[in-house]
Amino acid sequence: MCINPLVKQRSGQLIWLGLSLLIVVLDQASKYLADEYLSYAQAVTLLPVFDLTLLYNKGAAFSFLADAGGWQRWVFAILAAAVSLLLVIWIKRLKPSETLLAIALAMILGGALGNLYDRVTLGYVIDFISVHYQQHYFPAFNIADSAISVGAVLLIIDSLMQSKKKQPNGR
Repeated sequence: MCINPLVKQRSGQLIWLGLSLLIVVLDQASKYLADEYLSYAQAVTLLPVFDLTLLYNKGAAFSFLADAGGWQRWVFAILAAAVSLLLVIWIKRLKPSETLLAIALAMILGGALGNLYDRVTLGYVIDFISVHYQQHYFPAFNIADSAISVGAVLLIIDSLMQSKKKQPNGR
């Protein structure tokens, strides 16, 4: 039985879009639980370096432009929607052999959509994961942010691997 390569490629693309959807679902479920069960800005210590702290981020990464007056909500939403569309197109054009790149893009897409949903429906992004060492705190984040960060690292790794493959003699 011969399977049409186009059908095989499309089913591969659906797997990556399914990964994006899984990230959105996990992100939204965790944000719902955080918003439901945590008190705003009250840390719940789980480990000496890890707290759950509900915060609302009206800005971009690390609350960039959070106090800009409200216009940033729609600028960031439009930017996230545009990037998400480009990521879907990129994923659609991937070859079946580009697995690491597909995973990276799917993670970034899922994270972008998770935060986009918050920004459009709530006007802010729910953050609740807080890591720190003594009194040095990393800005609070969420599962969507984590997926974007891991996806970006995988994207860099894939890029380095591809550039190494293109060099003569693997140098």
